[in-house]
Amino acid sequence: MRHSWQLVPALVFTATLSLISAEKDSYFPPPDKDGGWRTLKDSAQIRKLAGMDVGRLDQAFEYEKETSQHGGLVVVRHGYLVYEKYFGKANREAHPDMASIGKAFTSVSTGIMLTEKRDLIPEGLETKVFTEKYLPEALPLDDPRKADIKLGQLLSMTGGLHGEGGNPGIVSGVDGKLEPLGRPATPLGQDLSALRTPLWTDPGAGYSYASASPHIASIVLRHLTGMEMQQYIQDKLAGPMGFGTWGYAIHRNGNTLPHTPGGGSIALRATDAVRFSYLLLHNGGWAGKQLVSPEYVTMLGKPSPYNPHSPMGLMFEQNADGHVFGAPRDAYFKSGAGGCAIYVVPSLDLAIYKMAASDSQLNPDLTGLPITYEIDHSRDSWKPLPHDQFHDGPVGGDDSVRRLLEMVVAGVIP
Repeated sequence: MRHSWQLVPALVFTATLSLISAEKDSYFPPPDKDGGWRTLKDSAQIRKLAGMDVGRLDQAFEYEKETSQHGGLVVVRHGYLVYEKYFGKANREAHPDMASIGKAFTSVSTGIMLTEKRDLIPEGLETKVFTEKYLPEALPLDDPRKADIKLGQLLSMTGGLHGEGGNPGIVSGVDGKLEPLGRPATPLGQDLSALRTPLWTDPGAGYSYASASPHIASIVLRHLTGMEMQQYIQDKLAGPMGFGTWGYAIHRNGNTLPHTPGGGSIALRATDAVRFSYLLLHNGGWAGKQLVSPEYVTMLGKPSPYNPHSPMGLMFEQNADGHVFGAPRDAYFKSGAGGCAIYVVPSLDLAIYKMAASDSQLNPDLTGLPITYEIDHSRDSWKPLPHDQFHDGPVGGDDSVRRLLEMVVAGVIP
Protein backbone atom coordinates (compact mmCIF):
# COMPACT_ATOMS: atom_id res chain seq x y z
CA MET A 1 0.00 0.00 0.00
CA ARG A 2 1.33 3.46 -0.94
CA HIS A 3 1.06 6.27 1.59
CA SER A 4 -0.22 9.70 0.53
CA TRP A 5 3.23 11.23 0.94
CA GLN A 6 4.57 8.72 -1.58
CA LEU A 7 2.09 9.98 -4.18
CA VAL A 8 3.23 13.60 -3.99
CA PRO A 9 6.35 13.28 -6.19
CA ALA A 10 4.37 11.33 -8.78
CA LEU A 11 1.60 13.91 -8.74
CA VAL A 12 4.07 16.75 -9.04
CA PHE A 13 5.84 15.00 -11.91
CA THR A 14 2.52 14.33 -13.67
CA ALA A 15 1.41 17.92 -13.16
CA THR A 16 4.71 19.19 -14.53
CA LEU A 17 4.36 17.05 -17.64
CA SER A 18 0.80 18.31 -18.08
CA LEU A 19 1.97 21.91 -17.84
CA ILE A 20 4.75 21.31 -20.36
CA SER A 21 2.27 19.64 -22.73
CA ALA A 22 -0.27 22.42 -22.29
CA GLU A 23 2.42 25.04 -22.90
CA LYS A 24 3.51 23.28 -26.07
CA ASP A 25 -0.05 23.03 -27.34
CA SER A 26 -1.05 26.59 -26.41
CA TYR A 27 2.09 28.52 -27.38
CA PHE A 28 1.88 30.73 -30.43
CA PRO A 29 4.46 33.41 -31.15
CA PRO A 30 3.49 37.08 -31.10
CA PRO A 31 4.40 39.16 -34.18
CA ASP A 32 8.13 39.69 -34.58
CA LYS A 33 7.65 43.40 -33.88
CA ASP A 34 6.36 42.38 -30.45
CA GLY A 35 9.12 39.93 -29.62
CA GLY A 36 8.39 37.06 -31.97
CA TRP A 37 9.34 33.45 -31.42
CA ARG A 38 10.63 32.18 -28.12
CA THR A 39 14.18 31.12 -28.78
CA LEU A 40 16.80 28.76 -27.44
CA LYS A 41 20.38 29.60 -28.34
CA ASP A 42 22.39 27.47 -25.93
CA SER A 43 23.02 24.02 -27.39
CA ALA A 44 22.46 22.35 -24.01
CA GLN A 45 19.07 24.04 -23.62
CA ILE A 46 18.17 23.19 -27.20
CA ARG A 47 18.98 19.57 -26.51
CA LYS A 48 17.07 19.53 -23.21
CA LEU A 49 13.92 21.49 -24.09
CA ALA A 50 13.63 20.99 -27.85
CA GLY A 51 15.37 17.65 -28.27
CA MET A 52 17.59 18.82 -31.12
CA ASP A 53 21.28 18.32 -31.83
CA VAL A 54 22.67 21.68 -32.98
CA GLY A 55 25.71 20.00 -34.51
CA ARG A 56 23.44 18.08 -36.88
CA LEU A 57 21.61 21.27 -37.81
CA ASP A 58 24.94 22.94 -38.54
CA GLN A 59 25.72 20.09 -40.92
CA ALA A 60 22.38 20.62 -42.67
CA PHE A 61 23.11 24.33 -42.96
CA GLU A 62 26.56 23.72 -44.46
CA TYR A 63 25.02 21.29 -46.92
CA GLU A 64 22.47 23.88 -47.97
CA LYS A 65 25.26 26.37 -48.71
CA GLU A 66 26.46 23.95 -51.39
CA THR A 67 23.06 23.83 -53.10
CA SER A 68 21.99 27.47 -53.53
CA GLN A 69 23.54 30.91 -53.97
CA HIS A 70 21.67 32.53 -51.08
CA GLY A 71 19.64 30.93 -48.35
CA GLY A 72 18.94 30.08 -44.77
CA LEU A 73 17.57 27.49 -42.42
CA VAL A 74 14.87 28.12 -39.81
CA VAL A 75 13.83 25.28 -37.48
CA VAL A 76 11.07 25.29 -34.86
CA ARG A 77 10.53 22.36 -32.48
CA HIS A 78 8.12 22.20 -29.55
CA GLY A 79 7.36 25.84 -30.22
CA TYR A 80 10.97 26.96 -29.80
CA LEU A 81 12.93 28.65 -32.56
CA VAL A 82 16.04 26.51 -32.19
CA TYR A 83 17.92 27.38 -35.36
CA GLU A 84 18.07 30.41 -37.62
CA LYS A 85 21.03 31.09 -39.88
CA TYR A 86 21.44 32.74 -43.29
CA PHE A 87 24.11 33.09 -45.96
CA GLY A 88 24.69 35.42 -48.88
CA LYS A 89 21.94 37.95 -49.53
CA ALA A 90 19.43 35.98 -47.47
CA ASN A 91 18.16 37.59 -44.30
CA ARG A 92 15.22 37.33 -41.91
CA GLU A 93 13.91 40.59 -43.41
CA ALA A 94 14.35 39.53 -47.05
CA HIS A 95 11.34 38.99 -49.31
CA PRO A 96 12.46 36.40 -51.87
CA ASP A 97 10.18 35.20 -54.62
CA MET A 98 9.35 31.84 -53.02
CA ALA A 99 8.14 30.50 -56.37
CA SER A 100 5.93 27.43 -56.07
CA ILE A 101 5.72 27.60 -52.28
CA GLY A 102 2.96 30.06 -53.10
CA LYS A 103 0.89 27.12 -54.37
CA ALA A 104 0.61 25.90 -50.76
CA PHE A 105 -0.97 29.22 -49.79
CA THR A 106 -3.40 28.92 -52.69
CA SER A 107 -4.45 25.49 -51.44
CA VAL A 108 -4.88 26.54 -47.81
CA SER A 109 -6.73 29.72 -48.84
CA THR A 110 -9.06 27.58 -50.92
CA GLY A 111 -9.61 25.31 -47.94
CA ILE A 112 -10.65 28.32 -45.85
CA MET A 113 -12.93 29.53 -48.63
CA LEU A 114 -14.63 26.11 -48.87
CA THR A 115 -15.61 26.39 -45.20
CA GLU A 116 -16.55 30.06 -45.30
CA LYS A 117 -18.52 29.89 -48.56
CA ARG A 118 -19.95 26.41 -48.18
CA ASP A 119 -23.39 27.56 -49.33
CA LEU A 120 -21.91 28.83 -52.60
CA ILE A 121 -19.85 25.72 -53.30
CA PRO A 122 -21.61 22.88 -51.46
CA GLU A 123 -19.76 20.06 -53.25
CA GLY A 124 -16.39 21.39 -52.10
CA LEU A 125 -13.42 19.73 -53.75
CA GLU A 126 -15.78 17.56 -55.81
CA THR A 127 -17.10 20.66 -57.61
CA LYS A 128 -16.70 20.73 -61.37
CA VAL A 129 -15.67 24.36 -61.73
CA PHE A 130 -15.57 25.03 -65.49
CA THR A 131 -19.12 26.40 -65.40
CA GLU A 132 -20.90 29.74 -65.71
CA LYS A 133 -21.16 29.94 -61.91
CA TYR A 134 -17.49 29.48 -61.06
CA LEU A 135 -15.47 30.33 -64.19
CA PRO A 136 -17.67 32.32 -66.59
CA GLU A 137 -14.63 33.64 -68.47
CA ALA A 138 -13.71 30.06 -69.43
CA LEU A 139 -16.83 29.74 -71.60
CA PRO A 140 -17.16 28.63 -74.29
CA LEU A 141 -14.76 25.82 -73.38
CA ASP A 142 -11.84 25.31 -75.72
CA ASP A 143 -11.97 21.58 -74.88
CA PRO A 144 -15.25 19.94 -73.82
CA ARG A 145 -13.37 17.60 -71.45
CA LYS A 146 -12.65 20.56 -69.16
CA ALA A 147 -16.28 20.40 -68.03
CA ASP A 148 -15.26 17.36 -65.94
CA ILE A 149 -12.35 19.02 -64.07
CA LYS A 150 -12.92 19.06 -60.32
CA LEU A 151 -11.52 21.63 -57.89
CA GLY A 152 -9.69 18.88 -56.01
CA GLN A 153 -7.99 17.83 -59.25
CA LEU A 154 -6.83 21.38 -59.92
CA LEU A 155 -5.26 21.49 -56.44
CA SER A 156 -3.57 18.13 -57.06
CA MET A 157 -2.54 18.83 -60.67
CA THR A 158 -4.54 15.97 -62.07
CA GLY A 159 -7.07 18.02 -64.02
CA GLY A 160 -5.32 16.94 -67.22
CA LEU A 161 -3.72 20.35 -67.87
CA HIS A 162 -0.39 20.20 -69.69
CA GLY A 163 2.56 20.82 -67.37
CA GLU A 164 5.01 23.58 -68.14
CA GLY A 165 8.59 23.18 -69.24
CA GLY A 166 9.84 19.64 -69.42
CA ASN A 167 7.52 18.30 -66.72
CA PRO A 168 6.38 14.78 -67.57
CA GLY A 169 2.89 13.36 -67.55
CA ILE A 170 2.79 10.73 -64.80
CA VAL A 171 0.28 7.89 -64.85
CA SER A 172 0.26 5.52 -61.88
CA GLY A 173 3.85 6.45 -60.99
CA VAL A 174 5.24 6.01 -64.50
CA ASP A 175 6.70 9.08 -66.25
CA GLY A 176 5.76 9.83 -69.81
CA LYS A 177 7.38 12.52 -71.90
CA LEU A 178 5.32 15.60 -72.73
CA GLU A 179 6.45 17.96 -75.45
CA PRO A 180 7.03 21.49 -74.09
CA LEU A 181 4.24 23.92 -74.83
CA GLY A 182 4.94 26.83 -77.13
CA ARG A 183 3.87 30.32 -76.16
CA PRO A 184 0.55 31.43 -77.67
CA ALA A 185 0.92 33.67 -80.69
CA THR A 186 -1.39 36.24 -79.09
CA PRO A 187 -0.97 36.91 -75.36
CA LEU A 188 -4.20 35.98 -73.61
CA GLY A 189 -3.63 37.63 -70.26
CA GLN A 190 -2.99 36.08 -66.87
CA ASP A 191 -6.34 34.34 -66.34
CA LEU A 192 -7.12 33.26 -69.88
CA SER A 193 -3.62 31.86 -70.38
CA ALA A 194 -4.31 29.50 -67.49
CA LEU A 195 -7.87 28.70 -68.54
CA ARG A 196 -6.78 27.95 -72.12
CA THR A 197 -3.95 25.60 -71.13
CA PRO A 198 -4.45 22.52 -73.29
CA LEU A 199 -5.19 19.09 -71.87
CA TRP A 200 -2.67 16.31 -72.33
CA THR A 201 -5.05 13.69 -70.91
CA ASP A 202 -8.57 13.33 -69.54
CA PRO A 203 -9.25 14.89 -66.13
CA GLY A 204 -8.07 12.53 -63.42
CA ALA A 205 -6.18 10.24 -65.82
CA GLY A 206 -2.68 11.53 -65.01
CA TYR A 207 -0.55 14.04 -63.14
CA SER A 208 1.58 16.83 -64.60
CA TYR A 209 3.06 19.79 -62.74
CA ALA A 210 1.03 22.64 -64.23
CA SER A 211 1.05 26.00 -62.45
CA ALA A 212 -2.10 26.92 -64.37
CA SER A 213 -4.03 24.47 -62.17
CA PRO A 214 -3.73 26.33 -58.84
CA HIS A 215 -4.12 29.66 -60.59
CA ILE A 216 -7.51 28.52 -61.89
CA ALA A 217 -8.40 27.56 -58.31
CA SER A 218 -7.46 31.09 -57.25
CA ILE A 219 -9.83 32.52 -59.88
CA VAL A 220 -12.66 30.50 -58.32
CA LEU A 221 -11.68 31.86 -54.90
CA ARG A 222 -11.63 35.41 -56.25
CA HIS A 223 -15.13 35.07 -57.67
CA LEU A 224 -16.63 33.52 -54.51
CA THR A 225 -14.95 35.82 -51.98
CA GLY A 226 -15.09 39.00 -54.02
CA MET A 227 -11.47 39.87 -53.31
CA GLU A 228 -7.97 39.24 -54.58
CA MET A 229 -6.35 36.19 -53.01
CA GLN A 230 -3.56 38.32 -51.50
CA GLN A 231 -6.12 40.34 -49.55
CA TYR A 232 -7.92 37.13 -48.57
CA ILE A 233 -4.66 35.71 -47.22
CA GLN A 234 -4.04 38.93 -45.32
CA ASP A 235 -7.49 38.80 -43.72
CA LYS A 236 -7.61 35.08 -42.98
CA LEU A 237 -3.97 34.13 -42.32
CA ALA A 238 -1.30 36.84 -42.36
CA GLY A 239 -3.18 39.24 -40.10
CA PRO A 240 -4.27 36.72 -37.46
CA MET A 241 -0.80 35.10 -37.40
CA GLY A 242 1.04 38.40 -37.11
CA PHE A 243 3.07 38.46 -40.32
CA GLY A 244 5.38 41.38 -40.89
CA THR A 245 5.64 42.96 -44.34
CA TRP A 246 4.91 40.53 -47.14
CA GLY A 247 3.60 40.43 -50.68
CA TYR A 248 3.82 38.74 -54.05
CA ALA A 249 6.40 39.04 -56.80
CA ILE A 250 3.98 40.51 -59.34
CA HIS A 251 6.18 43.11 -61.11
CA ARG A 252 7.82 41.41 -64.06
CA ASN A 253 9.48 42.66 -67.24
CA GLY A 254 8.03 46.12 -66.83
CA ASN A 255 4.51 44.79 -66.27
CA THR A 256 2.42 44.24 -63.15
CA LEU A 257 0.20 41.18 -62.90
CA PRO A 258 -3.44 42.23 -62.49
CA HIS A 259 -4.27 39.40 -60.10
CA THR A 260 -2.60 37.44 -57.32
CA PRO A 261 -0.77 34.55 -59.03
CA GLY A 262 -2.26 31.34 -57.69
CA GLY A 263 0.65 29.39 -59.17
CA GLY A 264 3.26 30.87 -56.86
CA SER A 265 5.56 33.79 -56.06
CA ILE A 266 4.52 34.67 -52.53
CA ALA A 267 7.24 36.64 -50.71
CA LEU A 268 7.48 36.23 -46.94
CA ARG A 269 9.96 37.02 -44.20
CA ALA A 270 11.68 33.81 -43.08
CA THR A 271 10.28 33.66 -39.55
CA ASP A 272 6.80 34.22 -40.97
CA ALA A 273 7.23 31.42 -43.50
CA VAL A 274 7.79 29.01 -40.62
CA ARG A 275 4.66 30.38 -38.90
CA PHE A 276 2.69 28.92 -41.79
CA SER A 277 4.22 25.48 -41.19
CA TYR A 278 3.53 25.89 -37.46
CA LEU A 279 -0.13 26.66 -38.21
CA LEU A 280 -0.44 23.39 -40.12
CA LEU A 281 1.44 21.58 -37.34
CA HIS A 282 -1.39 22.75 -35.05
CA ASN A 283 -4.16 21.51 -37.34
CA GLY A 284 -5.02 24.98 -38.60
CA GLY A 285 -5.43 26.50 -35.14
CA TRP A 286 -3.71 29.69 -34.00
CA ALA A 287 -3.94 31.27 -30.55
CA GLY A 288 -7.42 29.97 -29.84
CA LYS A 289 -8.82 30.57 -33.33
CA GLN A 290 -9.44 27.93 -35.98
CA LEU A 291 -8.07 29.60 -39.10
CA VAL A 292 -8.20 26.49 -41.32
CA SER A 293 -10.50 23.54 -40.78
CA PRO A 294 -8.65 20.59 -39.20
CA GLU A 295 -10.27 18.29 -41.77
CA TYR A 296 -8.62 20.20 -44.61
CA VAL A 297 -5.23 20.26 -42.85
CA THR A 298 -5.45 16.51 -42.32
CA MET A 299 -5.93 16.03 -46.06
CA LEU A 300 -2.76 18.02 -46.80
CA GLY A 301 -0.57 15.40 -45.16
CA LYS A 302 -2.16 12.28 -46.59
CA PRO A 303 -2.24 10.73 -50.07
CA SER A 304 -4.97 12.43 -52.04
CA PRO A 305 -7.87 10.59 -53.68
CA TYR A 306 -7.50 13.22 -56.42
CA ASN A 307 -4.00 12.03 -57.28
CA PRO A 308 -3.40 8.27 -57.41
CA HIS A 309 -0.48 8.90 -59.76
CA SER A 310 2.18 10.59 -57.57
CA PRO A 311 2.75 11.69 -53.95
CA MET A 312 1.32 15.18 -54.51
CA GLY A 313 -2.06 16.23 -53.22
CA LEU A 314 -3.63 19.63 -52.52
CA MET A 315 -0.31 21.28 -53.44
CA PHE A 316 1.87 19.39 -50.92
CA GLU A 317 4.23 16.47 -51.44
CA GLN A 318 3.46 13.71 -48.94
CA ASN A 319 5.91 11.11 -47.68
CA ALA A 320 3.33 8.44 -46.90
CA ASP A 321 5.08 6.03 -49.26
CA GLY A 322 8.45 6.63 -47.60
CA HIS A 323 10.19 7.94 -50.73
CA VAL A 324 12.08 10.38 -48.48
CA PHE A 325 13.69 7.48 -46.69
CA GLY A 326 15.16 9.36 -43.73
CA ALA A 327 11.96 11.22 -42.80
CA PRO A 328 8.78 10.12 -41.00
CA ARG A 329 5.94 9.03 -43.22
CA ASP A 330 3.67 11.76 -41.92
CA ALA A 331 6.03 14.49 -43.17
CA TYR A 332 4.76 16.74 -45.94
CA PHE A 333 6.22 19.76 -47.66
CA LYS A 334 6.08 22.17 -50.58
CA SER A 335 9.12 23.17 -52.58
CA GLY A 336 9.80 26.01 -54.97
CA ALA A 337 12.25 26.87 -57.75
CA GLY A 338 15.79 27.27 -56.49
CA GLY A 339 15.35 24.64 -53.78
CA CYS A 340 13.32 26.57 -51.21
CA ALA A 341 10.73 24.68 -49.14
CA ILE A 342 8.42 24.66 -46.16
CA TYR A 343 8.02 21.44 -44.15
CA VAL A 344 5.60 20.02 -41.59
CA VAL A 345 6.47 16.89 -39.55
CA PRO A 346 3.59 16.27 -37.09
CA SER A 347 5.03 13.17 -35.39
CA LEU A 348 8.16 15.14 -34.46
CA ASP A 349 6.37 18.44 -33.67
CA LEU A 350 8.72 20.00 -36.21
CA ALA A 351 8.32 22.98 -38.57
CA ILE A 352 11.07 23.97 -41.02
CA TYR A 353 11.75 26.62 -43.63
CA LYS A 354 14.54 26.15 -46.15
CA MET A 355 15.20 29.53 -47.72
CA ALA A 356 16.98 29.23 -51.05
CA ALA A 357 17.14 31.90 -53.72
CA SER A 358 19.10 33.26 -56.65
CA ASP A 359 19.99 36.90 -57.22
CA SER A 360 16.93 37.29 -59.40
CA GLN A 361 14.58 35.88 -56.76
CA LEU A 362 15.86 38.45 -54.25
CA ASN A 363 15.45 41.41 -56.59
CA PRO A 364 13.24 43.88 -54.65
CA ASP A 365 11.76 45.18 -57.89
CA LEU A 366 9.70 41.96 -58.06
CA THR A 367 7.70 42.80 -54.95
CA GLY A 368 8.16 46.55 -54.60
CA LEU A 369 9.03 45.97 -50.92
CA PRO A 370 12.01 47.95 -49.57
CA ILE A 371 15.27 46.42 -48.39
CA THR A 372 15.72 47.22 -44.70
CA TYR A 373 18.94 45.34 -43.97
CA GLU A 374 22.57 45.43 -45.02
CA ILE A 375 23.15 43.16 -48.01
CA ASP A 376 25.94 40.59 -47.88
CA HIS A 377 27.60 40.38 -51.31
CA SER A 378 30.02 37.60 -50.39
CA ARG A 379 28.31 35.06 -52.66
CA ASP A 380 27.60 37.28 -55.65
CA SER A 381 29.99 35.25 -57.79
CA TRP A 382 28.95 31.84 -56.41
CA LYS A 383 28.52 29.07 -58.95
CA PRO A 384 27.43 25.47 -58.37
CA LEU A 385 30.07 22.83 -58.86
CA PRO A 386 30.00 21.37 -62.39
CA HIS A 387 28.34 18.03 -62.99
CA ASP A 388 30.77 15.94 -65.01
CA GLN A 389 32.85 12.80 -64.74
CA PHE A 390 35.33 14.53 -62.41
CA HIS A 391 32.91 16.40 -60.15
CA ASP A 392 29.80 14.94 -58.60
CA GLY A 393 28.61 18.46 -57.83
CA PRO A 394 25.99 19.41 -55.26
CA VAL A 395 22.48 18.06 -55.26
CA GLY A 396 20.06 20.80 -56.28
CA GLY A 397 16.35 21.46 -56.69
CA ASP A 398 13.86 19.04 -55.19
CA ASP A 399 16.59 16.50 -54.42
CA SER A 400 18.20 19.05 -52.09
CA VAL A 401 14.79 19.75 -50.54
CA ARG A 402 14.32 16.09 -49.63
CA ARG A 403 17.91 15.65 -48.48
CA LEU A 404 17.72 18.67 -46.19
CA LEU A 405 14.58 17.25 -44.58
CA GLU A 406 16.45 14.03 -43.84
CA MET A 407 19.37 15.94 -42.33
CA VAL A 408 17.19 18.07 -40.04
CA VAL A 409 15.24 15.00 -38.94
CA ALA A 410 18.57 13.34 -38.13
CA GLY A 411 19.09 16.17 -35.64
CA VAL A 412 16.11 15.07 -33.55
CA ILE A 413 17.32 13.36 -30.38
CA PRO A 414 15.42 10.11 -29.72
